[in-house]
Amino acid sequence: MATTKKHIINRTYIVSILILILAVSVVFKLVNIQFVKGDYYIGLSEQNNIKNIIIPANRGSVYSSGGKLLATSVPKYDIRFDALAPSDKNFNENLTDLSNSLSEYYNKPASFYMQLLRNARESKNRYLLIARNLGYNDHLLIKNFPLFKLGSYRGGLIIEQKTKRDYPMGGVAQRTIGYERKDDQGNITRPGIDGAFGSKYLKGTDGKRLSQKIGKGQWKPIEDFNQIEPQDGLDIYTTIDVKIQDVAHFALLEQLEKFKADHGSVVVMEVSTGEVKAISNLGRTSIGTYYEKLNYAIGESHEPGSTFKLMGMVAALEDKVVDTSDVIDTEAGVLTFYGRNVRDSKRGGYGKISVAKAFEVSSNTAMVKLITDNYKENPTKFIDRLYSMGLNKTLNLPILGEGIPKITHPSDKKNWDGLDLPWMAFGYGISLTPLQTLAFYNAIANDGVMLKPRFLREVKDFDKTVEVFNKEIINPSICSKETAKKVQKMMQNVVEKKHGTAHNIYSPSFSMAGKTGTCQTEYWKESGLYISSFAGYFPVENPKYSCIVVIHKPDKKIGYYGNIVAAPVFKKIAQKIYSETAIEDRLKGIEITELESENKTHINSIENRSLMPNVTKLNLSDAIALLENLGLVVEISGNGIKINQSVKSGSKIKKNQKVILKLT
Repeated sequence: MATTKKHIINRTYIVSILILILAVSVVFKLVNIQFVKGDYYIGLSEQNNIKNIIIPANRGSVYSSGGKLLATSVPKYDIRFDALAPSDKNFNENLTDLSNSLSEYYNKPASFYMQLLRNARESKNRYLLIARNLGYNDHLLIKNFPLFKLGSYRGGLIIEQKTKRDYPMGGVAQRTIGYERKDDQGNITRPGIDGAFGSKYLKGTDGKRLSQKIGKGQWKPIEDFNQIEPQDGLDIYTTIDVKIQDVAHFALLEQLEKFKADHGSVVVMEVSTGEVKAISNLGRTSIGTYYEKLNYAIGESHEPGSTFKLMGMVAALEDKVVDTSDVIDTEAGVLTFYGRNVRDSKRGGYGKISVAKAFEVSSNTAMVKLITDNYKENPTKFIDRLYSMGLNKTLNLPILGEGIPKITHPSDKKNWDGLDLPWMAFGYGISLTPLQTLAFYNAIANDGVMLKPRFLREVKDFDKTVEVFNKEIINPSICSKETAKKVQKMMQNVVEKKHGTAHNIYSPSFSMAGKTGTCQTEYWKESGLYISSFAGYFPVENPKYSCIVVIHKPDKKIGYYGNIVAAPVFKKIAQKIYSETAIEDRLKGIEITELESENKTHINSIENRSLMPNVTKLNLSDAIALLENLGLVVEISGNGIKINQSVKSGSKIKKNQKVILKLT
C-alpha cells in the first residue's frame, strides 16, 4: 500500500514537471514569436497575402473668421466587384437586375453590363472597377443595387474610401489657405495654413482595415468593417475675413491687369490684434492671366524702396539726431557718393525743406543727407537702432517659407562698404518681405506696439473649442509714443497734403495714412523694371486696419510710381471696408421697430446683397456708400436733402445696375 502511494506521488511529480516544462515552452514560444521573430511572421503573413491597409483620416476643415468654409475633406468612393465571391445561385439570380440598375445609372445598354460581369466571373477577376470617385449619396445608391446589397462575401461588393481636399473659394487665397500637391516621389505636401497646422490639428488619426492581396498589387478588404476606425482631425478657424479677402483679391487683380504687371500681393491686418484679415498673391501666366502662383507676401524678400524711409525716419527721431521741423537742403536734387548718383523724382530737387516735408514728398536726397550727415561717423548706431526694432529678424511665422530680412551690419567687413548707409536711407541694399514691412507699419499705427501677424483664431472639435489664439506681442515698444505720433502725422500728410506723394488717393469721406514706394528692381539685368508699393493704415483717427500693396514690374509705358500703381488698390480696399463698417455700425444703432416695414429691406441688404435697399432714410454719403458697395452705379440729380431712389426697394438688383438718387 505504501509502495503504491509512493508510486502515485512520483507519477504526480513527473506529470507536474512535464506540465511545467510544457508551459515554459509555450511561453518561450510566444515571446519568441512576438518579440524575436515578429517581423519574420509579419513578412510571412504578407507573403500569404494578408495585411492591414491604412485608411487615411479625414483632415479637419479650415474656416474663415466668420465661419465660411475655406478647405474641407470630401469623402470619395471607388466601387469594385469580386466576381468569384457570389455563389452561382446569387450571381445568376441577380445578374439581370444588377445589369439593369447599372444601365439606368450610367445610361448604357444593360447588355453591356451583363457581358462585363459574365466576363469578369469567367476570367476570375476579383477586382473589377464599377465606379470611381463617387460622392456619398451615389455610393449609397450603388451599394444597394441587386447582388451588391448582399455585401462583400455573398455579393462581391468592394468599397474603397478615400478623401479629396476641396476648396470652396477656389483659387482665392489658395497659397495662404494651403492646398495638396505631390512631389516627384508622390509624397503629398501642403503649404500655407493647411500645412502649417496640419500635423498638430488637422491631420487626425488613420484607421486600419484587414485586406487580402488578390494579385497585381491589388488588395481587397476582407471585412466590411474597419479593425481601427479613423478619427477625423480638428477644425481650425482662421483670421481671414471672406468679404475683405474678396475685396483685396479683386482690387489687386484689376490693377495687375491694368498695368500688365508680373505679380503682386496685398495683405490687410487688424491693427489692434495682428489678425491677418486678407492676403492675396497673384502672378502672371504666359497668356496674361493671373492666379495664386506663389506666396509673395510671406516668401518674397525684395528691396522696399521708399516705404523703408519710415524706418529710417523713426530711427533718426528716436536717436534725436533730427526733429520734424529741421530744415534740409536738397540742393539740385542730386547727390553723389563714390561716383554713384542719388536723384529726386522732381528735377531740380525741392530746395530747402523741413524733415517732415521731405518725408511727405519722398525726397531721396533729403533722406540720404539726413541719415549720412548724422550717422556717417558711426553707422553702427543707425543699424543697431534698426536691429533694436526687430527689422533684421523674421516674424517666426508658422507658415513655412518666410523670406529672410537682409540689413547688413558695419561689423560685416566683407559686405559693408561706403554705399550701404546712403543707399539704405532710401530703401536700397536691404530686403524685407511685404508682411515684414507691414508688421512695422502696423506697429506705428499701434503707437509703437509690434504684433506678430496671426492667422488662427481657434481650434474646434465640432462645436467644442479646443484652443484659442490671442494676440502675440513681438516688441512692446519699437519706439516712443512721441515718435510714433510724429510719423503718424507725416504719413497722414502724405495722403492729405497737396504736395504729398499719395494725394491722388485722398478722400474727404474717410481718412488714410501711409507711404508710397517706387524702387528699381533687377537693375543689374535690365533697366526700367520697378516695384511699386504703398503701405499704411486707416482710419487715421482710430486705426482699425493696416494694409500693404506691392506690385512687381508694371509696364512702365503705362505707369510705375507707387502712388499710381499701388496706392489706388489700397484706397479701394479701405473704401470698401470703411463703407461696410460705417453702414453696419449705423444699422446697429437703429431700432428696427422704428422703421417702416418697407425699410426693413435696408437691414436685410447686409445679409441679402441681391435686394435693393431703401436708402431714403439715410444721408447722401451713407446712401452712396451702401449702393456702391452692392456693385451699383450711382447717379445724383437735383438739389436738396430728401432722397428719392429710381429702383424700388426690395427688388432684385444686378451688378453695375444704375440707380439715380434724386434730391429734393
